[in-house]
Amino acid sequence: MLVATCVLAVLAALIHVGIFWLESLAWMRPETREVFGIASEHDAQVTRALAFNQGFYNLFLAIVTSVGIVLLATGSTAAGAALVYAGCGSMTAAALVLVSGSRRYARAAALQGVVPLLAVLALTVSLV
Repeated sequence: MLVATCVLAVLAALIHVGIFWLESLAWMRPETREVFGIASEHDAQVTRALAFNQGFYNLFLAIVTSVGIVLLATGSTAAGAALVYAGCGSMTAAALVLVSGSRRYARAAALQGVVPLLAVLALTVSLV
């Protein structure tokens, strides 16, 4: 089950690196604006600094999770589990916050939250 945890956690980290890329590096692109429902270039410019910051939150969660995966894979189970719980747990919590703000974000919340939730569940089962 620890292998499943690592695979799921890697997928969760990759999703959040992708979100970082969209929010912090590609925010002004028309296709990114479409993904996030930003109506105009002006609106994207107004929200650019907020998106840039939010993107880095996603990157940091991916980094924490990735370090946890490496620690799990090298036998530092307690420290690795703590970091995977922190990273994937925060990803899951952020998805819950997103969907609690508006049901129209349910798809985005599922994309960002289901895989890390599965990683948390798999880790919990593997540690029992």
